[in-house]
Amino acid sequence: MEYRHVNTLSPGDPFRDWLVKKITGYRLQNKQCLVNVFKHNSSHTVCKYQFEGEHFSVMAKFFSEPTGRLKDYNPYKGMMNEYRNLKYAASIINVAKPLAVHKKYNCVLVTEYIPGKSLGWYIKREEKLYERLAAVAHMLRHLHENTKSSYNKEKEFKNYHEVLDHLKLDHDTRKTFNKLLGKWWYSSSLDREYGCMVHRDVTPSNYIFYKGKPYAIDFESSWFQAHPVRDLGILTAELKKEFELHKGGGWRAEPYIGNFLWEYSRDEKDFTSITGALPFFMSIGLLRSARIHRGNNRNYLIKEACECLKTINRG
Repeated sequence: MEYRHVNTLSPGDPFRDWLVKKITGYRLQNKQCLVNVFKHNSSHTVCKYQFEGEHFSVMAKFFSEPTGRLKDYNPYKGMMNEYRNLKYAASIINVAKPLAVHKKYNCVLVTEYIPGKSLGWYIKREEKLYERLAAVAHMLRHLHENTKSSYNKEKEFKNYHEVLDHLKLDHDTRKTFNKLLGKWWYSSSLDREYGCMVHRDVTPSNYIFYKGKPYAIDFESSWFQAHPVRDLGILTAELKKEFELHKGGGWRAEPYIGNFLWEYSRDEKDFTSITGALPFFMSIGLLRSARIHRGNNRNYLIKEACECLKTINRG
């Protein structure tokens, strides 16, 4: 992640003193230390607070300061939702642990700062990428297996239509998507006995490797009662997009995608089931990306999303 220095807080600053007293006081040798503030571009104001001379930092997300497309929402509800999601996930996998929340300070959620390199860094350089993707696959499997619940298939399709609504496609393209979604609804490819918790925002920037272990961050959009392959579809869509736009062709991602899915699977039967459901969720992953692209890149992502859905005819 890239940060830029925006401020230095001294003792007497209310937010700085709250951080020291309520969150980090017990870990600081010098409670009068200065605190450097570094800002990160995100869907909300997100800052890293670095305590000078202490080799210690925390992250803060301010839910009352949205910077992305979504601005009409309840910030307190969003703050508490992510706080609860992180606490729950932290009992199962490595995450940036939540440390505190405070409504007064623009609905801030404070979490651990995880140093290290993101999965995106490894994808960009294709360095240890099979190994890193395998580690994320095992993490996701552990999360899904240990959060089993009922399954809400209707919610998966409702969300797909919401993404399509946001894209404002032309009439014929939307009609094609609607027809294909109908075929997926009546097929058995997405049917299953149970759902689970999914991270849902499985983008490469949300997995940080520290001392060889992956840590997941940003659980604001996590779901329950979800299909586990949703997480796999989002990440494989990200891989395909990255290789298509920056590395010579989406086809070059296929070996990494195949290995990632195999590492996630229990056995060959499980792998077959996963690959049967994958095109639906990979399709929605591509459409999610299309929302922030323009021109030829946007058209490519929408076309590939449609091609994914068309595999139902051959499945």
